Amino acid sequence: MPLAIILLVIAIVLILFGVFVEAAKFLLWIGLVILVIAIIAWLMKVIRRNA
Repeated sequence: MPLAIILLVIAIVLILFGVFVEAAKFLLWIGLVILVIAIIAWLMKVIRRNA
């Protein structure tokens, strides 16, 4: 679970940085990919806990 939280924070920072810095648009995509990975990791944790 701590890994998902760390990935979520990194994703949010990269998304915000990518939005505010026009020259770093690729960071927006990297942030979105990390955000998706964090959501998948969180869902796996929830599914394993409920199973």
